[in-house]
Amino acid sequence: MDRKKIKKNISRFFGWAGLNLSSFMVRFIPSGYLYAFARGISSLGYRFAKRQRKIALESLEIAFGKEKTKEEREKIARDCFSYMAKGAIELLFLMDKPLLLKERVGFCDRQILDNALNRGKGVILVSAHFGNFPLLMARLSLEGYKTGGIMRPMHDERVEKMFLRKRNRLGIRTIYSQPRIACVNKTIEALRNNEIVFIPIDQNFGTGGIFVDFFGKKAATATGPVVLAQRTKASLLPCFIVRQPDDTHKIIFAPEIKLEEAATAQETVAINIQRLTNVIEEYIRRYPAEWGWVHRRWKTEAH
Repeated sequence: MDRKKIKKNISRFFGWAGLNLSSFMVRFIPSGYLYAFARGISSLGYRFAKRQRKIALESLEIAFGKEKTKEEREKIARDCFSYMAKGAIELLFLMDKPLLLKERVGFCDRQILDNALNRGKGVILVSAHFGNFPLLMARLSLEGYKTGGIMRPMHDERVEKMFLRKRNRLGIRTIYSQPRIACVNKTIEALRNNEIVFIPIDQNFGTGGIFVDFFGKKAATATGPVVLAQRTKASLLPCFIVRQPDDTHKIIFAPEIKLEEAATAQETVAINIQRLTNVIEEYIRRYPAEWGWVHRRWKTEAH
């Protein structure tokens, strides 16, 4: 076993151990102290997770280097770590308490979603790794909407199995992004049953997608939502979950994106993925700490 693999296995072991410790502790910590506990975790994370901190600051410089000072970017990075820690604690705490979850997560402009579902073609919720998006899917499912999401399995199988059990208990359908044919078939089946499918398109997609402008720089982006909408006539609905000052959450439905037709199918996909990406960028600019800056979004470069 090479050194890099040993280091990765050690990191995953401590991650698993930390998750179990946190899961145990949230059972006994009074709810009023949960967020103080999360702030402590985020402070340690920002100090010791040097690689993730470096990626976050580099990403923020790419996005806001000409618009925000170094101090402003560092504050966003710290807030991002804080929100991620709060989000992790909330998943461990709220996903096992559905009634409390319903109290803590509300809706804005829900009629937009209902109008889209009334067409009977299914709804693709286009979003990002923004806010506590697993709570978004959980809240929709608890409200009675048939809800699923396309997800990459976590690197640690034990962690994945833990959260898969939580999603299953809440009635959230998990559609794994691989193998691709199975992913496409399950997604089309869900949409043809007039269900909701949550698809984030904000992470680096390597050479398999298309390059669109994101904060003024080309970013490799998945094309799935537009291709699926073309095949199924499902509605494309941008959707985000935003943390409130009191650490409750609001699910926001943006206006539906109607497909704009171009001269070729390829151009149609490119135009509409850019439009969806523009909406995602708009929400990140509005709530910058909600986005996962620790991801290397611009890793794959356009040639």
